[in-house]
Amino acid sequence: MKAVVKVGTSTLAHATGRLNIRRIEGLCKVLSDLKNAGHQIILVSSGAIGMGVGKLGLPGRPADMPAKQAAAAVGQCELMYAYDKLFSEYNHTVAQILITSEDLADPERSENLHNTLARLLELGALPIVNENDTVSTAEIAVGDNDTLAARLCRSLQAELLVILSDIDGLYTADPRACPDAQLLRRVEAITPEMEALAGGAGSSLGTGGMATKLRAGKIVTEAGADMVIANGRDPAVLYTVFEGGEAGTRFLARKEAAR
Repeated sequence: MKAVVKVGTSTLAHATGRLNIRRIEGLCKVLSDLKNAGHQIILVSSGAIGMGVGKLGLPGRPADMPAKQAAAAVGQCELMYAYDKLFSEYNHTVAQILITSEDLADPERSENLHNTLARLLELGALPIVNENDTVSTAEIAVGDNDTLAARLCRSLQAELLVILSDIDGLYTADPRACPDAQLLRRVEAITPEMEALAGGAGSSLGTGGMATKLRAGKIVTEAGADMVIANGRDPAVLYTVFEGGEAGTRFLARKEAAR
């Protein structure tokens, strides 16, 4: 199976911005094992700015663009160093790909990106993709890695997108405000009501990025692939997801979607 796995900053780093070593070691071990089982995997990894903040000893995430880009430049080095070291321990080769929205929007550049990723997979490498935060501005930014992962999933005709975050999945209501909120295990269609809940002001779902995840879900399911949102606190959840078991929330592919 060909799959895109997206991991968020909250999964990779502690609140200090420093790398969560236990978490990233577990992630690399599980992904290596899944590759050994014959799956083709593209990893979309956030975390460059957050790790740069920690590495530079800044008090918090910068507000101005040059400082964000400087933090991304420092943090991306640490991020890829960690991935290269850990995947090498399991005899897997990684490749770094940094992109902006122009690489996805321009037909020629998009085709070049697709061809590079496809060839890397053929060669047995594990592409690690992130938005190029060092040069991205509002005009050329993809905006978020959930959307980036979904667009890559569609471009490569992958069968599955997995989003690992600090949330268990999609609930019927804000679980912090509604103790009776239920985790939805399977979603056949993303409704306007779901989108309204995810984007509501002050909602933990909205602040946790659920709105972007639902947008990603629409892209992926309309392209004929499943999407799963799961909590990344234990990367072993990926085994359950890849085996089709119950984990997080699974958004089912549109049956009429053309593959």
